[in-house]
Order: sequence, then C-alpha cells, then structure tokens
Amino acid sequence: MAIDLAVIAAYLLGMIALGWWGMRRTRDRADYLVAGRRLGVFMYSGTMAAVVLGGASTIGGVGLGYTYGLSGAWLVGAIGLGIIALHAFFARRISRLKVYTVSEMLDLRYGGNSRVVSGLVMWGYTFMLTVPSTLAFSTVFSGLFDMPRALAVILGGSIVVLYSTLGGMWSVTMTDIAQFVIKTVGLLLILTPVAVWHAGGFSGMRAELDAAHFDPLNIGGGTILTYFLIYTLGLLIGQDIWQRVFTGRNDRVVTTGGLGAGVYCLVYAVAGALIGTAAAVLFPGLDNPDDAFALIVSDTLPVGLAGLVLAAALSAVMSTASGALIACSTVTSSDLWPQARRLLGRGGADQPLSGSAGRDHDEVAANRVSTLVLGVASIGVALLVNDVVSALTVAYNILVGGLLVAILGGLVWKRGTRVGALSSMLVGAVVVIATMAVKGLLANEPIYYGLLASLVVYVAVSLATRPTDAAVLATWQRRVRGEADPEEEPTGARAG
Repeated sequence: MAIDLAVIAAYLLGMIALGWWGMRRTRDRADYLVAGRRLGVFMYSGTMAAVVLGGASTIGGVGLGYTYGLSGAWLVGAIGLGIIALHAFFARRISRLKVYTVSEMLDLRYGGNSRVVSGLVMWGYTFMLTVPSTLAFSTVFSGLFDMPRALAVILGGSIVVLYSTLGGMWSVTMTDIAQFVIKTVGLLLILTPVAVWHAGGFSGMRAELDAAHFDPLNIGGGTILTYFLIYTLGLLIGQDIWQRVFTGRNDRVVTTGGLGAGVYCLVYAVAGALIGTAAAVLFPGLDNPDDAFALIVSDTLPVGLAGLVLAAALSAVMSTASGALIACSTVTSSDLWPQARRLLGRGGADQPLSGSAGRDHDEVAANRVSTLVLGVASIGVALLVNDVVSALTVAYNILVGGLLVAILGGLVWKRGTRVGALSSMLVGAVVVIATMAVKGLLANEPIYYGLLASLVVYVAVSLATRPTDAAVLATWQRRVRGEADPEEEPTGARAG
C-alpha cells in the first residue's frame, strides 16, 4: 500500500507542476481560455477524450457493467457518439467562429444580446457539472484510503482548483494529456485484460453469469434512449466541450482529433463494461455497484500497478472537474460579469477582447480570480450534497432542454430568429425544471417534454417574427467560412 500511495502522491505533485508550467506559458486571455488556439491533433484528441471521460464514465461505467453486463457500455457509448457527431457535422464551423463561449456564438448568429439568458443557463450547467465532479473525489479517496469524505473533497478539489487557476486552459490541457496517457495505460492496457483473465476469460464469465449480462439491450431501451437524448445531444452544445473545440489549430486538427477522441470513448465504454462484468463474477452481491472498481483493482493487481490504475481513476475525475471549472469561469467572465457591470453602470458589456499587454495581463488576472472563486464555491457546495447522479442529471437536462434547439437551429436553419431562440431557451428550461419538480429529478420525461416544447416554440416564434437582419447573417456566414470581418478583428484572434 505504501508504494501505491507513493505513486498517487507523485501523480498529484505532477499535476501541480504541470499547472505551474501552464502558468508560465499563459500570456493573454486566449492562452488562458483556449490555449492560444494552437493545439495539434494528439493534444486536441487527448484533451477532448479526457474532459468527457470522468468519474461517472470510469467508476460509474464499471458499476453499470457490474449490474447490467455488456449493455452497461451504453452510457459512455452515447458520450462517444456525441463526440463523433459533433466533429463530423459541427466542430469545423464552431472552431472558425473564433469566439470563447456558446453565448457569443448565439449573439453572432442571431444579432442583439442574448447572453443574460443563454449565459445563465450555461452557467447553471457548468457549475452543476463542477459540483458532482468535485464530489467524486470522495468516492476515490475515501473508498480507497479510508479518508473522511470532507477531507477527500477538499484535497482533490483544491488540487484541481490550484492548477486550473494558475494556467487556465494550458494547465488543464497539459494535465489532461498526462491523465489521458495514465487512463489509457492503467485502464485499457492493464486493468481490462487482467480483470477478464481473473474472471476466467469470456467463457468463464458466460458460465458464471446469466445470459442477460451479455444481452446488449439488457439495460433497457428507454434508458438507452435517455442516454442518447441527454449525453449525445448534450455533448453537441456544452461549453466545456466547445471550449476544447476552440483550442484546435485548424480544421484538420479539429476533425481528425475529434473523431479519434470519439472512437477512443467507444473503446473505453466497452472496456468499462468488461471490467464490471468481470467484477460481477469475482464479487457477487455487492450492495453498491460502484464499489466494484476499487475491489477489482485491489484484488487483481500487484502493488505499484494498483497505484497506477488508482491514479487513472483519479485522472478521470480530475480531468472532468478541471474542464467544468474552466468552462464555468469562462462563462462568468465573458458572458455574465460584463452584463452585470453594464447594469451597474461600470462599463460596457461588449468591450474589445484583445488589446495592449497591460490589458491582457488584467484580463488573465481577472480570469484567475473568477476560476479561484468558483472553484472554492464548488468545493463548498460539494461538501453539502451527496447525490452525484441527480446533480449531473439536472445539469444535462437544463442544458439540453434549454439550449439545444436554439444552438443547433442557429447552425442549420437560416430562418431562426433571436426572439425565437430566446423564447425556446426560456420555455425549454422552465418546462424541464417544472417536470423534474413533478416527476422527479431522475425521471425520463423532463428531457422529452423540454425538448419538444423548446422546438415547437423556436419554430413557431421564428416564423411569426421578422427574419434575422441580412447584415447579421452575412457576418455570420463570413465567420463560419473562417473569414475576418472587413472592419474588425475576429474575437480572440492573436497577432502574428
């Protein structure tokens, strides 16, 4: 155990060192928020895979495999298909816009200012995503080292907040790459084959378990559909995901790296289900299926390798937590704080996003403060809540029900209008929240009703209102093609 602890301690110190390195590399706002838009294929693919494969995908994916067998792969599979769909159909256009947030894209597409509504919905999603990611540290630390829950949340959360605050997206990217490598080696190359071998191979697992464990639809058609509606569609529009898209150097990087990350997620989904199925053979009758991960690691791996795989689980939690935190900070500093300043009479909401070295330094400092404050707040909230699944479900329900139609509608339908988009956001979010209040947080109906209401309102109100101004659409089309506006530098563009 001492060696395993040493491996994990070395990993945690390494994350802090990478955070410091990211701080030294961060010179301006574009560096802090989108890694200077300079990532190549490998780094882009690694950071995209790391941000979506968190604790729920790793520990939760193994738990689903323990309960449902191979069909437990559907949750992470839906995530992988979402990444593939995003990069096959939308990511190139999103990257060319050279913006920082989803709300900026909505303003560019529809004209006017819709950041208060879309920013609040996106802020709610990113913060709600940060909280369960931070809470997941209690599962890893307390479950493996008998650490008190509160101490586990504070320790893990503080490390993530520290390296994210120091270097922003550069720190997050470098730690994501390290975490991606550790997860690949620890979970895919070591734990999966070892777990299957200890369970007697595929023939041994089939002999010990009933046939339902090998039925791809065992988890239920309704559950599979809900996974696709929430996670596949949610990944098309989440700020934490788009912010990774903004880091790509060019179209080739975005497309190749993104599709590679999606395929990696599909492999990861199958691996998690196999590990869980093997655990069902080795440890039948567990009260909590999520305990299967820690048990199979400690029972099947020698000292040292067990520490590496435990670090891989910790990597999964940290990558999602840091991605959600930097996304929440970006929405706060780019969308909400400027609006608050304008309401308070302390400056315009649409100030230039680039400028002198002094201004760049001030913007980076302000973003660091935002990241630090939100990180501390997420740790505080995580200490007060217990239900990770409910928090994650609420986050994705609000995101998909409130913003999906307005965002994808803007990308594919020229007739969509600002009034239609705003109306669909408000109605979709309200219907989702109201249905969750009536049917329960984990019910399937909120996302169905919210999406339907949002779509109907978007189409009806858009057709009933004046089309988007031709000049706004012309500017939008230029940006989608990657062309600079004739009289202004694209948002977030860098000199040189």
